[in-house]
Amino acid sequence: MRRMLTITIAGLSWWKRSTLFRDMVRTLSTSKVGCSSQIIKSPRLVSLDLTDLWASDPKHTNLPSTPACFHGQTARIIDGRTIAENIRSGIATEIRRMKDSIGKVPGLAVILVGQRRDSLTYVRNKIIACQEVGIKFVLKELPDNCSEDAICNALRSFNQNPSVHGILVQLPLPQHLDEERIFNTLCLQKDVDGFHPLNIGNLAMQGREPLFIPCTPKGCIELLLRSEVEIMGKRAVVIGRSNIVGLPTSLLLQRYHATVSIVHAFTENPERLTREADILVAAAGVPNLVRRSWIKPGAVVIDVGTIPIEDRSCEHGYRLIGDVCFEEAVEVASAITPVPGGVGPMTVAMLLYNTLDSAKRALNFV
Repeated sequence: MRRMLTITIAGLSWWKRSTLFRDMVRTLSTSKVGCSSQIIKSPRLVSLDLTDLWASDPKHTNLPSTPACFHGQTARIIDGRTIAENIRSGIATEIRRMKDSIGKVPGLAVILVGQRRDSLTYVRNKIIACQEVGIKFVLKELPDNCSEDAICNALRSFNQNPSVHGILVQLPLPQHLDEERIFNTLCLQKDVDGFHPLNIGNLAMQGREPLFIPCTPKGCIELLLRSEVEIMGKRAVVIGRSNIVGLPTSLLLQRYHATVSIVHAFTENPERLTREADILVAAAGVPNLVRRSWIKPGAVVIDVGTIPIEDRSCEHGYRLIGDVCFEEAVEVASAITPVPGGVGPMTVAMLLYNTLDSAKRALNFV
């Protein structure tokens, strides 16, 4: 089918190819061919693959441009919490159908090392989310000074447990631990966080499909798709290159045919690069790093940052802020995710979706 598509679009202009691709993504996003269910809009990555066909005389004069300025307007808020609730509702319905049909439900196991405040919050949110949709949750807690062997032994136990369909190690880990060895112990078929080297490798290569896409990058793309943000051909900048968010997000945006740049701590004049972005993903973990001058007027801003700041007036003694100075960005961007309530809920929703997908595969449930 892809060969036929390549032949068909070879003679089309860049703009017509872009329109064709956009329509194709929308079709795949709402069809059973595009994904295993209609819970999320993201289609299978291999269905997006196209051969690079450079136009001999590209003409971009008729392309829609980003408005130069938003005089007095504020950005549309991308409500990740509401979108995630809709996705979780679809997951819960599917799990009830699974339980009624075969008497089994998905199982998720989490290994928590130490007592980091932010990690405890993330795990608590996952427990609540699993309870809401009907996923069986198992938590293995280990002390901060535990050995790699202790984590690997826990992983092997979960690998062999048929009632556990998804396993994740809550990150970050203490510095004395070797993440590579730990993730190599994790069963690929249960890597619902998508961090196994084979999953990342397949994410990077056209024609390959990872078993699981990392949850936060997958959530970012889902937010863009549901907000009807055009990705193909757009200039995207990702701030941060971590294995958890920055790297897989940049790879995923490339699979959607964005032109991607990565900004990191050693980038010269990062502000100049981010100002060129139609889509700006901030995943540096630095509070209020991105100011008004970093943002192109009309850009879409996805703020992945979730940094805990001490605040005794809050329930847990702290509050979360993002990488982006929201008060400034909202006056420049066309759309933006808030912190909290943006990417965070979507990360959890994608974890639940990956766990459901893993269970369906393991139990041969259609």
